[in-house]
Amino acid sequence: MSKPFYKKPHKGDRKSRSAPKTQSDKFRDMEGPVWLYGYHACEAALRNSKRQIRQASITKNMADRLQAESVPLPQEWTEVRPRDLDGLVERDAVHQGIVLETEPLDQPTLEEVRHHDLVVVLDQVTDPHNVGAIIRSACALGAGAVVTTLRNAPHETGLLAKTASGAFEHVPYIQVTNLARAVEEMQALQFSAIGLDSEGPMDLLETTKRQNASKIALLLGAEGRGLRRLTRDLCDDLARLDMPGPIKSLNVSNAAALSLFVCRQSLNGQKSD
Repeated sequence: MSKPFYKKPHKGDRKSRSAPKTQSDKFRDMEGPVWLYGYHACEAALRNSKRQIRQASITKNMADRLQAESVPLPQEWTEVRPRDLDGLVERDAVHQGIVLETEPLDQPTLEEVRHHDLVVVLDQVTDPHNVGAIIRSACALGAGAVVTTLRNAPHETGLLAKTASGAFEHVPYIQVTNLARAVEEMQALQFSAIGLDSEGPMDLLETTKRQNASKIALLLGAEGRGLRRLTRDLCDDLARLDMPGPIKSLNVSNAAALSLFVCRQSLNGQKSD
């Protein structure tokens, strides 16, 4: 490993004009930098050869930890004190001693993920905590991509990446201008579109067994509102999750995790038959 180049942190007020601006997790220039923070998000980014890092600000303790775990550090990075990082991230953000200024990841087209057998489609799920948790579940259960809209959905941000706990570097996050057209394109690529809906005629497990599909696009809608009418109408099937306990509904990220598990079990069963 080459010896890193150390820069001394700026002295003085961290809010000076020369200090980097923080990233808003609600609005961000799509061509601008992404500020990643937190151990898992940054560790995964540092291991990702496709992630271009502009600059890295790391405390000594975090640098020692990363090097002990054989995480490749950038050729040049800045050693800082923990308080020096507070001005680089949103208020209350837990940076854990590392902040990376990076380029947004290049994301594939739908055509480029056709070889996967499971993708997640989010219809205007706006909370980055929920979307990040869904990306994490999608990664754990072998989904090939998370597809969502350009509007009314979170863009690539530090909060989204931190909530995904490193999974953002592994699961393509594809934002499209027209979700209905994207669903139709996935159906043309032989994905069976199954929409999760509390009023679905059958349980998801029964639906996947009946469909016997080799590729599934799992569609989930926003909290409360669910799938929009046009999205519902495009689905090959609508399915519900039957809950045996006294609480019958789930947060969208929890529902996604359970639904992905059911879909994965069904797809694996098809391969073993």
